[in-house]
Amino acid sequence: MGSKTKEARTAQPLHVLLVSFAAQGFISPTLRLGKLLASRGLLVTFTTTQDFRKLLEKQNDISTDHPLQFGSGSLRFEFFSDGLPDEGTNRLDVDFYLPVLEKALREKLPLIVKSQPENGRPTVSCIVNNPFIPWVCDIAEELAVPCATLWVQSCGVFATYYHYLHKLVPFPTDDEPEIEIKIPGLPVLKADELPSFLQPRRPEKFKFLGKIMLAQFERLPKSFCVLTDGFEALEKDTHGVLSKFCKLRPIGPLFKGTKTLPAATGDVAVDCIKWLDSRPASSVVYISFGTIVHLSQQQVDELAYGVLNSGVSFLWVMRPARKDFSQTPVDFPEGFLEKVGDKGKVVDWAPQLQVLGHPAVKCFFTHCGWNSSVETLSFGIPVVCFPHVGDQIMNCKFLVDVF
Repeated sequence: MGSKTKEARTAQPLHVLLVSFAAQGFISPTLRLGKLLASRGLLVTFTTTQDFRKLLEKQNDISTDHPLQFGSGSLRFEFFSDGLPDEGTNRLDVDFYLPVLEKALREKLPLIVKSQPENGRPTVSCIVNNPFIPWVCDIAEELAVPCATLWVQSCGVFATYYHYLHKLVPFPTDDEPEIEIKIPGLPVLKADELPSFLQPRRPEKFKFLGKIMLAQFERLPKSFCVLTDGFEALEKDTHGVLSKFCKLRPIGPLFKGTKTLPAATGDVAVDCIKWLDSRPASSVVYISFGTIVHLSQQQVDELAYGVLNSGVSFLWVMRPARKDFSQTPVDFPEGFLEKVGDKGKVVDWAPQLQVLGHPAVKCFFTHCGWNSSVETLSFGIPVVCFPHVGDQIMNCKFLVDVF
């Protein structure tokens, strides 16, 4: 009897639980990791907050109703409520929202883990979290489940936070705001090239985010390794320095190779590619600022007049204002779309990998999020940088001066 039970356990696939902060910049690489693990025969459960479910399905062109098969493994989804209504809640007010999210995670995540064998699935073998939800490491430790961290930014940014937390090199302060930062393995940085959360003159709203990010680094000893969505050749010197401090495992880029992109699916995606097919080679500027950055009306006006006066063809992703982020709706200047005609196309979403891989695209006007940075580097597309917050500032520095 004991032998049969042991054999049954052995036959069960390893079960990895991926826990992601609910923003596309975190969801996308974590989802890609899930697909990769499933393709190796593992059972993967992906979880994030319920309010992000519809957006996750749209932006990743998937259904979360049933498990997705990849090779001999599968990827399934479970969502948990953060306890807030979908409408009328500003989830970008991090001082308010992140403590709410912590409470929800500490209540719901143990239930998700414990429910797996109760529902006939293998026991969770490993939990993987990403930044902004450092408490997952605490929960994993309490449940005696091994934990790893998926770092979804550059190794240079990782090194910067690590050296800041451990006071390994001097950083700018309110009293000395302009000193240069000399981190081994990185070029010398100016104060305004640091991630915005570490800048001494940062807006008040960034201070709590900085604390949350540093809380992840305080919990690094609870993770048996840190997985990075990058590759060693891109940041070789930085990897060499960091390997002295922690177990870093580069596993990127996590998206499929540039030569094996799947065809675009879905009406919006197909429409984007069809329009690009109608444009000459190397003639289109792709404009997209991710899912969090929301331009002001003045910024939209200036950018619109810029592309109009330049005469270039463009594909512009203009996402609608999100009520849960308390974003103010913006619109194009009067008559802009009529003047542009068929030289430009505006959509609320685009299949970014397929767009960057299209021969008509010659330039990427980007917010410099890490996913977008790695993707554009992989496709060899020149960039115009327009960073806004967090690691985007430092990514801009590297895209322009280093990579």
